[in-house]
Amino acid sequence: MQMREVLASCLDEFMAADSKVVVLDADLAKADGTAGLRKKYPEQAFDVGIAEQNMASVAAGMASYGFKPYITSFSPFATRRLLDQLTISIAYSQQNVKVVGTDPGITAEVNGGTHMGLEDIGCLRSVAGVVIFEPSDPMQLMQAMPQINAYEGCLYIRLFRKDLPVVHAQDYHFDLFKADVLREGRDVTLFSSGFLVADVLKAAELLADKGISAEVVEVHTIKPVDVATVAASVAKTGAAVTVENHNVVGGFGSAILEAMAEAPVPTVRVGVPDRFGEVGKLPYLRKVMGMTLEDIVAAAVKAVGLKK
Repeated sequence: MQMREVLASCLDEFMAADSKVVVLDADLAKADGTAGLRKKYPEQAFDVGIAEQNMASVAAGMASYGFKPYITSFSPFATRRLLDQLTISIAYSQQNVKVVGTDPGITAEVNGGTHMGLEDIGCLRSVAGVVIFEPSDPMQLMQAMPQINAYEGCLYIRLFRKDLPVVHAQDYHFDLFKADVLREGRDVTLFSSGFLVADVLKAAELLADKGISAEVVEVHTIKPVDVATVAASVAKTGAAVTVENHNVVGGFGSAILEAMAEAPVPTVRVGVPDRFGEVGKLPYLRKVMGMTLEDIVAAAVKAVGLKK
């Protein structure tokens, strides 16, 4: 099941159980998987047109009357385009609005640089009170959505739209504010979130062949970061690699470095090297951005070397 299908299925369940749950789209419902909700719930699902700032304002107004809005769009349009409305009308006003930004970072692929949310984490990390969540597979998203729906406040879901490989087993137990240690290790910690987690796990296997024991920590909630889990892991391994689908300035890696600020360890960052995106498929984009599986392995080897 594609990630957008999981999102729509969960929203369908919430809307059926609670008429206060509403969904607002900005002319991208088909792309984001929510078009069917408008047919099934015509009084709970709305298309505001290509007017994302207005969508945020409408959602804030509805929330002030007790509704529970979800607003959806491609990640740059759900964040940087409506940043002022999200900051003042939603976050500052303490409104209960969930924001879904799809195909973040380089996963926008052939839509090109204008559609790549390479700065969405950086933008929203600096807005007080906003929670940022990025799932890595359908299992995690399914478990997360009820907790997200129950959360009161502004929360941003950074969502890859299509298929993702399975990362979590059937017995997985999700906690919105607790990072997951997916693999134990002793030499270096690999931190990641979203679609890159599967490759980080592969990198740990390749590092084992080199005699390097890598711990893999999935920080699915980027704000607030689970500082205790981050600190405990690097205290054990003494080195870290951050792997993110975002500009390395101000994003996921920056959040991890801040979390370990009181007891820092040598850290190497893998991500978009402070540049805009371009048109291309994921394999090409990951190569030109230095975000391949081989880049992750090389970063871990470097981080371990920095300990000596």
